[in-house]
Amino acid sequence: MILDSSNGIVTITQQTETIADLVQQIYDAYPKFKNDNVIVSLSGFKTLVLDDVLHFILISTKHRSKKHSFVIVTDKFNLNDVPDELIIVPTIQEAIDIIEMEEMERDLGF
Repeated sequence: MILDSSNGIVTITQQTETIADLVQQIYDAYPKFKNDNVIVSLSGFKTLVLDDVLHFILISTKHRSKKHSFVIVTDKFNLNDVPDELIIVPTIQEAIDIIEMEEMERDLGF
């Protein structure tokens, strides 16, 4: 797992072979970025199914409950099938845009 931090956003890029391994690594490293917004890039996976990204529900919910964004980046499946607990977008730029919008909402008290 590669962590890249810039402007209060930590981008996590996978180096593992499975989603389950990546999620475990994120839990293990969580104290390093618990106060930052997070982007998880899954672009290295050749194929993904909805069940794969569902592994992120608990960590995403935990992180978002602390008033920080948690956005997953992948274009490997239909984003309309994603549950509301997850924010998934097809590009890094869209992830950054989502984080900026959520930051504005938090600043305004929403």
